[in-house]
Amino acid sequence: AVVNIKGLKTYKTVDDALKIVEQLEHRAGKDAAGETGDGVGILTQIPDEYFQKIIKDFTLPQKGHYGVGMFFMPQDEKVRLRVKKMFETVVKKEGLEFLGWRAVPTVPSVLGKKALDAMPYIVQAFIKKPHGVNCGLDFDRKLYQVRRIFEQSTENTYVVTLSSRTIAYKGMFLVKQLRTFYPDLQSEDYCSAIALVHSRFSTNTNPSWERAHPNRFIVHNGEINTIRGNRGWMEARESVLSTPMLGDIKEIRPIIQPGMSDSASLDNVLEFLVMSGLSLPHAMAML
Repeated sequence: AVVNIKGLKTYKTVDDALKIVEQLEHRAGKDAAGETGDGVGILTQIPDEYFQKIIKDFTLPQKGHYGVGMFFMPQDEKVRLRVKKMFETVVKKEGLEFLGWRAVPTVPSVLGKKALDAMPYIVQAFIKKPHGVNCGLDFDRKLYQVRRIFEQSTENTYVVTLSSRTIAYKGMFLVKQLRTFYPDLQSEDYCSAIALVHSRFSTNTNPSWERAHPNRFIVHNGEINTIRGNRGWMEARESVLSTPMLGDIKEIRPIIQPGMSDSASLDNVLEFLVMSGLSLPHAMAML
């Protein structure tokens, strides 16, 4: 993790974090041919200056008044159009305004064959903050509900992040491929005061684009010995959970997304607790 303690957003923070992850090579973190990694990524604050400069198809509101979703979608264009329409419908139904899509620039030629064969279509969605909702966590809570409802209705799209505060760029990379695959991360206009990075060493789940880190709140080396019990207890509690912050919890269940890793399950629960109104330290203590 690299953090500017004064909250000053610079490209140096992003660059330093990328330099860190580029040193995190591990013999167990890649395939036998050494050309495909288990997963590498970076989580930063929303680079508002960068987005304001590059987006031409629609007008972005001021910083904090819009959210950005990062999506791994199917390569099939017809399927993708249906998924996009479905997401736009959920956004509208939840009382938010959809602004537009942006195809994320990528350089697939840097990938190994396995990563290339599994590569999703990577796209970003921009959503306007509704009136009467505060910037920051309150707006993110609305976006969380949008994401969870959307996730119930699709099996072929993964939402990497959907937030007005943070965004993650990740994939099935070797450590040096993260920066070279995403030109966004090479721009000096891409500024943040916070950057989390991780190089995944896959153990009890197979590598995939979705399972790369960072997750939405954490980077974490998995291996939770009691994971099946933890997931079971969480599922058992879901029918009695309630919070005024999120309305009808039935709409966002299951809280733990099926088929993901130990770390992703932990991240799901941490995110739910924070969105329910707990402070981050309180939520961490409950895990």
